Amino acid sequence: MSSDTTIVTDQKTDTRERIDVGIVIERRKIDNPWQDYVFAPVAVIVGAPPMAVTDEWRELRRGDDWVHYHAGTLALELFVGETEGYRKNLSEDQPAIYIVLTPGEEADEPEVMPFLATACPYEAESYTEDTDQIVEGVAMPPEVLAWTLDFVERHHVDVEFKKRKKKAYDPRKGGFRPRTAKETRQ
Repeated sequence: MSSDTTIVTDQKTDTRERIDVGIVIERRKIDNPWQDYVFAPVAVIVGAPPMAVTDEWRELRRGDDWVHYHAGTLALELFVGETEGYRKNLSEDQPAIYIVLTPGEEADEPEVMPFLATACPYEAESYTEDTDQIVEGVAMPPEVLAWTLDFVERHHVDVEFKKRKKKAYDPRKGGFRPRTAKETRQ
């Protein structure tokens, strides 16, 4: 990690760690009668300066039909209970940091705003159910890769899969019960 990157550990329980990452969003011009631009996260900046997601975006670079902005700085947190997801991510050819963008709802807010940065693909997947949010993976920087790998090595515990046994129905305990033929006709 670089000298300006700070890892914060939960001192009481040692169950989570965090670093701040800047979110880089690309605004690309498109040929569409209903929409002028598309937005997508394209990178993270480890050790980026603090910046609220509601602050004005800082332009980083520009092309013919696209612009990259530093759109905000978020905490990337690692939790002991999610090490299985981190292991899955680290086993991929290109490990990713998943960025969730949410639409700005107020008039003075940008069209999209960074909402979450996570290294857990399972957590990122849970945000894909909302069609208004954009969820994309960006390349995990080497410093974050090393930090995540170290966290997983220190905290991961394999949990053996245990198949639940089917329980017989007990009418004295209530709950679901088979319907009688008389009840199904009504």
